[in-house]
Amino acid sequence: MEDYLKQAIEIVKAQASVRNMNEEEITSMIKSLAGSIRGVAEGVAPAVETEAAVDPKNAIREKSVICCECGKSFKVLTKRHLATHGLTPEQYKEKYGYKKGTSLVAKSLARDRRKTMQGMKLWEKRKKAPKAE
Repeated sequence: MEDYLKQAIEIVKAQASVRNMNEEEITSMIKSLAGSIRGVAEGVAPAVETEAAVDPKNAIREKSVICCECGKSFKVLTKRHLATHGLTPEQYKEKYGYKKGTSLVAKSLARDRRKTMQGMKLWEKRKKAPKAE
């Protein structure tokens, strides 16, 4: 048996001891790991998936924002989450074709925030405040 396959089996065995896995998961994981280990050993860069998990045009929805990298749903796509994919918000927007000013927030949440700020009327409070001289 090849060393790559042995190493992949050991890794999958450790993973299977931590969580429940069915036969299909185990075999697919062994195949992908063995290929990856072989590629690393031979100096070949692994194939990077560049295809989006979701169509970027449909990712910003009424009640959620879907990450185009992993397909998870959020109300706000934060810097912290994007950092797990090795991206900044600017890089993410550039990669998926969003305009620079686009907020990565669900439409309903943005609307609620806008209403709240308009209700506070901070611009009027600022005009009424006495000037400190």
